[in-house]
Amino acid sequence: MAISTSISFGIYLYLRRTLSIFIRFFCLVEEFKKMLAIFHKAFAHPPEELNSPASHKSSKKPKLPEETLNEFLSHHPHNTFSMSFGNAAVLAYVRPERPYLVHQRLFCGFDDIYCLFLGSLNNLCVLNRQYGLSKGSNEAMFVIEAYRTLRDRGPYPADQVVKDLDGSFAFVIYDSKTGTVFTALGSDGGVKLYWGIAADGSVVLSDDLDVIKEGCAKSFAPFPTGFMFHSEEGLMSFEHPMNEIRAMPRIDSEGVICGANFKVDVYTRVNSIPRVGSETNWTHWDSHSH
Repeated sequence: MAISTSISFGIYLYLRRTLSIFIRFFCLVEEFKKMLAIFHKAFAHPPEELNSPASHKSSKKPKLPEETLNEFLSHHPHNTFSMSFGNAAVLAYVRPERPYLVHQRLFCGFDDIYCLFLGSLNNLCVLNRQYGLSKGSNEAMFVIEAYRTLRDRGPYPADQVVKDLDGSFAFVIYDSKTGTVFTALGSDGGVKLYWGIAADGSVVLSDDLDVIKEGCAKSFAPFPTGFMFHSEEGLMSFEHPMNEIRAMPRIDSEGVICGANFKVDVYTRVNSIPRVGSETNWTHWDSHSH
């Protein structure tokens, strides 16, 4: 009887501990999914394949950016921060209740450059030293400094800079001086990011799939891992920058085209001549020193 009671109590403790871990993990995952960025079509030019004609033919229509933003804010009325830039852009995120999550959610602005960062970088200390930043600089601060360096001096191709980031991450940058959008998603799949097209053609980015589905109807897709997007230069793989990108139509459960997945075409290389000298600039996706 004593042995049976001891075993039962041991099972109880094991189940309680397992449930506690599951609940804690579930809460962290749910808390992590709270970021939104919207850019007017005049400032961001996503791949045409992302926009599905079925969006305007289905019973569920895409929403205007302000509708998507208002819904996002209404779901988190007490701890949501948002910043609008006229009709050009809006950035919003929910302040984390726990400041020391494994996957951070950060917002930072400096010199008219604003960054939403999700995740963490394992080599942040090394990167901060490389770019002359203080030890206390977080990932969002570093990404802004790396962007400024690329924009103003262009010492390296952008794909090389992003490829040097070690960790699970996604970031969205908006340069309000130039109206530039720059986004990247790590290759390990540890952080999810989605993008789609709103009713007016604006680009919507979020880590919350429900926000994207509600706001973009059939015109959405997962942002491809290991890729980066620049509002003027387009989409490219930072892991395989010399290869072409192929759009693969996404078919939903109703048999309707729902945006597109973007994959590296390993058999087709970019037909370009590497630039050299002072004209070498990170905004040219074809500038590589490989």
